[in-house]
Amino acid sequence: MKKPSVRITEPWVRDNGALRPARWDEALERAASGMEQSLAAGGPSAVGMFSCSKATNEVNFLAQKFARAVLGTNNIDSCNRT
Repeated sequence: MKKPSVRITEPWVRDNGALRPARWDEALERAASGMEQSLAAGGPSAVGMFSCSKATNEVNFLAQKFARAVLGTNNIDSCNRT
């Protein structure tokens, strides 16, 4: 018998190694803070973005625009070659 899939319907954050549900604004703030820390520590070459070939061209375009304009990195790739 096939197990039912579980869909995550709310963001989760890690506190002292344990995951817990969080508000969207808290989760987004933590994600942004983590990106800022990585950029500050290692510069634009310390971050990158991976995009999906199953996404639309528009979504992939926005991903590369975000990587280049916001993060300042050219490190972007996708699985289009597979």
